[in-house]
Amino acid sequence: MGLFDKLRGELVDIVEWIDDSKHTLVWRFPRYQNEIKNGAQLIVRPGQKAVFVHRGEIADVFDEGHYELKADNLPILSTIMGWKHGFNSPFRSEVYFVSTRQITDLKWGTPNPVMLRDPEFGPIRLRAFGTYTLKAVDPKALLKELVGTNAEFNSDDVAEVMRSIITQAFTDMLGTSKVAALDLASHYQEMAGELRKLVAERVDDEYGLEIPQLFIVNVSLPEAVEKALDTRTSMGVVGDMN
Repeated sequence: MGLFDKLRGELVDIVEWIDDSKHTLVWRFPRYQNEIKNGAQLIVRPGQKAVFVHRGEIADVFDEGHYELKADNLPILSTIMGWKHGFNSPFRSEVYFVSTRQITDLKWGTPNPVMLRDPEFGPIRLRAFGTYTLKAVDPKALLKELVGTNAEFNSDDVAEVMRSIITQAFTDMLGTSKVAALDLASHYQEMAGELRKLVAERVDDEYGLEIPQLFIVNVSLPEAVEKALDTRTSMGVVGDMN
């Protein structure tokens, strides 16, 4: 390998992310020790954003498109690195690609029973589970609050945080809904809409995430309550026969 080929191999001239996954939220371009050369090509595909980070400081953000990296379209990075009159040499910067597509079929559930004060049965414990979708809307907030220096960040990495937020929001909603335990099943759609709003308020501004959809699949009653309902149903049938 000649000197020219060696130098060319140490420079990055195309920065892109060919995303073949369904649950990756953030992916860091593997630059290693290589430098990005002046005039390198940045390719941001539909459903992506690219974020430049220099020494832990978030700089420029690119929407989908094809760019030639120059001082003109790297204004924040130019200021950080002191490029007052442009630059002609390679530079080092971390580049994070953020997927802005919806991630679907995510599941949530209450790890522990949630207390409900029911007018008929008194205090009872409920369990619930459902599904939701997730979408990144603010790459800067997402990188700052959740991703950090991780080379890759996917829906599994945020699942525990989301379960905690959804469970807390579900508990708060039950406390104010005034819906009896026996009527919960007929209010799933209404409750899911309210729950999505509560969760969105907590994750949008802080984490840069959006919850386009959230569903309640089931709310289960305690075994003792279910047995009482079965007994009551049986007695009702016997009464009808008489």
